[in-house]
Amino acid sequence: MSIRNYRLYAAGALVSNVGTWVGRVAQDWVVLTELTDHDAAALGLVTALQFAPVVLLAPLAGAFADAYPKRRLLMLSQSALALTSALLAVLLLTDTASLGAVMAIAFAQGIATALDNPTRQAFVSEMVPESRLTNAVGLNSASFNAARLIGPGVAGLLIASIGAGWSMVVNTLSFVAVLVALAAMNPRELRPAPRRKGRGGVREGLVYVQGRRDLQLIMGLVFVLGTFGMNFQITTALMATTVFHADARAYGVISSVMAVGSLAAALLAARRKAPSLRLLMLALVSFTVFSALAAIAPNVWLFGIFLVPVGLASLTALTTANATVQLSVAPALRGRVMALYMAILMGGTPVGAPLIGWIGNTFGARWTILVGSIAVGLATLVAGVALMHARHYDSRDVMAMRPRLHRSERDLDNTDDERVSAVASVSAGQSGDAAVREPAVRESAA
Repeated sequence: MSIRNYRLYAAGALVSNVGTWVGRVAQDWVVLTELTDHDAAALGLVTALQFAPVVLLAPLAGAFADAYPKRRLLMLSQSALALTSALLAVLLLTDTASLGAVMAIAFAQGIATALDNPTRQAFVSEMVPESRLTNAVGLNSASFNAARLIGPGVAGLLIASIGAGWSMVVNTLSFVAVLVALAAMNPRELRPAPRRKGRGGVREGLVYVQGRRDLQLIMGLVFVLGTFGMNFQITTALMATTVFHADARAYGVISSVMAVGSLAAALLAARRKAPSLRLLMLALVSFTVFSALAAIAPNVWLFGIFLVPVGLASLTALTTANATVQLSVAPALRGRVMALYMAILMGGTPVGAPLIGWIGNTFGARWTILVGSIAVGLATLVAGVALMHARHYDSRDVMAMRPRLHRSERDLDNTDDERVSAVASVSAGQSGDAAVREPAVRESAA
């Protein structure tokens, strides 16, 4: 927070995150109570339209993030989100909103978000030095989870007092806060990465990740965690209502305690100087253990208590994976790699959510959590064995799992785009063992 540009960005992002939760709750409320008669299928379709572009357009969005100034791209995406939110606000305030219009606006917002996500991820490294990147990633997560605690409550009060339309106006103004913060930054204090020029940017990012087995391993772990382990909106609701028969008050407490654990993990991550794969593995092991304990909890209060370390472990894993990927990728490729990372993290939801719902209907609510615990545990075991045998990690300190960076990647900071393409091509042609024979130039602290 001592860095002025990041301080401005963090303030705008907190306001925007709260506003996003307000807008999301207001949109869901309108679809369920005003435009349909509590039609869950309609709500699911609106959510899918808002979500699908983020996954489908990820490679293209990452290529844009690497090819153009990220601060300008963020101004464009945030402006698009503000305009679509304002349009929905006008439709609601004039009583002219329809389900089709809400779907179209949701799809447009999904396209804007597809560009915004990887650009925001990569822009953090331009605001802060590499030594503080882990702190910045942790603070970003803290902002998101603080908004997750505050936003829904604010939305409920606003909808009850001034209506869903004016709540959308509040969401619109929250995007303006980000635009003001971006405009107030000092561009001379930014550390822009080399920009990609020419064609082939999407393919270049895919080829680069194809040649990096360490990135594939991290993304695989994140995919399993996101697909099978983090369907909390389904699992907690099923456990609370069908197993413990909890009232609304108890369900509200259950929904909040996990966010408390997540917020604590984000604040701890903000204190951490560097990520380590050992921490990622320990977080996944902790998630496996405590989610299993939550699944077999005999009463609702023990269930809620176990959810605190579940939230702590899951967000520790995500922030560590995020920071590790960002620190180990050449700046000129960071946008494309982070776009793929976000697509993999979010792409499992359409697969995992229906599967978890089917498991709950067939085998019971407890198995919706147990299947995530088992899947994450097995993935962590396989990854641990793979890391034990990988020469990409210091064989003298296997448990520390200190990732080595390639000298060729470090050199990318000051090279032209032809060298970026060359390194990506070389990485694709190397095996994982061959790639790591290059001399290490830095080891991140465990």
